[in-house]
Order: sequence, then structure tokens, then C-alpha cells
Amino acid sequence: MLVVPWRQSVTSTELCIEDEEHTLLQLKKELKDVESSIMVLNANLEELNQRKANACCSMQHLRERNWKEGANNVVRRLLPLLESLKDMERQESDFQSHCNAVRSKLQADINELEKLVSSGNDDESLFNGLSHSLHDSIERLNSAKRELATKLREIVLLKRKLDDVPTQAELIQYERRFSELYANIQGKHRQTRKYYATFNALLEIKELMLKETSLLNSISSQFQDAITSTAGRTKLIDSMDGIVKGTQQKLEKVQLVLQAEQKVCDGLKERYAAAIAEQRHGYSLLKAFQEECAKNEYLRSQTSEILP
Repeated sequence: MLVVPWRQSVTSTELCIEDEEHTLLQLKKELKDVESSIMVLNANLEELNQRKANACCSMQHLRERNWKEGANNVVRRLLPLLESLKDMERQESDFQSHCNAVRSKLQADINELEKLVSSGNDDESLFNGLSHSLHDSIERLNSAKRELATKLREIVLLKRKLDDVPTQAELIQYERRFSELYANIQGKHRQTRKYYATFNALLEIKELMLKETSLLNSISSQFQDAITSTAGRTKLIDSMDGIVKGTQQKLEKVQLVLQAEQKVCDGLKERYAAAIAEQRHGYSLLKAFQEECAKNEYLRSQTSEILP
């Protein structure tokens, strides 16, 4: 009668073991799935990091090129002043260390004097020793005060120089104002050039009209006399040919000037198009960088949720 319960207990134990093994297999499968997901996420993260590095490299190249094209003179002036300030701070720290060492030495002298007093030596020799020590201490103190005053004056002078340098907000305002003034000057310059070009064109038209009027008046006054004789007609024809040749030469010169101005205009258009393309490329790089940063943050949050 005891065998049956024992077998039932073994059977139930085997069933529990099978359930645990099944659960263990499921957990292993889930672990493999999670590991594969982690590997995929790591691969995506590495790819995003690479793209982010490429974008950062491109942005760094743009910054370096912009910096090479025009560095700020105020920053160039500020860097040596900051270096000088750091040097002065180091010197001040060294001087404080020296003062601490002197203070320790004076404390040792005081302790020695206290020992002499407690030992009961001769009063006169003790007084002479105290006077000598006091005189040396006063000399060292005055020397240290003079050095400290010199260092403080140098530090104050350097801080005044740093205060004279405009702040970042002031530099931004100056830059904005200079940009506005430059744009205003460029507009006035273009307007002045346009006025001068219009004036020169009207002056040339006036000269041509005066010449044309003078020529017509001359032809009108001499036409009746020249048409009556063969020599007069020949002379009139030669005169008209000379006028035509002069007009043709004038037209050729004007066409050459027009071609030169057209070349300059085409070059400016090409430069403007290149600048616009470069600006758009910079905007696209910045947008791609921001998108990659957002994706990177999202993947990091997903990874942190999977692997707490």
C-alpha cells in the first residue's frame, strides 16, 4: 500500500521537472530573442554613431573653414590676456605657498624662543636673541608686503584689461550692428553706382544727340550747295561715310563694355548660386545631425528599458 503514493510522488516530481525544463527552455529562447534584439540595436546604434560622427566631422570642417575665413580679433586679444591671468594666478598660489612656509618658519622660531624662555637662560642673551629675531621677522614681513603689493597691482591691472574687453553679448550686438551698417553701406553703394551709371548713360545720349543735331544742321545747311556740283556730292558722300565709320566704332566699343559687364554679372551669379548651394548643404547636414541625435536618444532609451 505504500508503493502507490511513492510512485505518485515520483510522477508528480517528474512532471514538475518537465514543467521547469519547459519553462527554462522558454526562458532561454526569450533570452536568445532579447540578445538578438540587443545585437540589432547595438548594430543600429553603431551605425547611428558612425553617421553622427560623420555629421560632426562635416560640421567641424565647416566651423574650421569659417574660422579660417575670418577669425575674431577680439578673441585673439582675449586669449593672451587669459593666459597672463592664469600665469598670475599660478604666481599668486606660489606666493601664498611661500608665505605659508615663512609662517611655519616663524612659528618654529616662536616655539624655539618659548623653549629658551622656559629653560631659564640669561635675560640679556634672551633679549638680544629676541631683538635679532624680531628685526629679521619685520624685514621679511616688509619684503613680503612689498612683493604682495606688486603682485596685487599687476593682478588689478590685468583684471582692468580683461574688463575692457567686451563680453559675448556685447560682441554679438557689435557684430549685428556692423552687419546692419555693412548692409546699409552696400545698399547705398549700389544705389550710388546705379545713379552714376544712369548719369553717364544720359550724358553719352546727350553728347550723341548734340552730335546728331549738329550733323543734321551741317547737312541741312550744306546740302543745297553740295548737290549742285559733282565735287560737292562726292565730298558729301565721303563725309557721310566717315560719320558712319565713327558711329560703327563707337557702337563696337559700347558692345565690348557690355560684354565685359555681362561676364562680371555671370560670375557674380555663379558665386551666388554656389553660396546658396553651400548654405543649403549646411542646413541639410544640421537637420540630419539633429535627426540622428533624436534616433540615438530613442535607441538609448529602448536599450535602457530592455537592459535595466
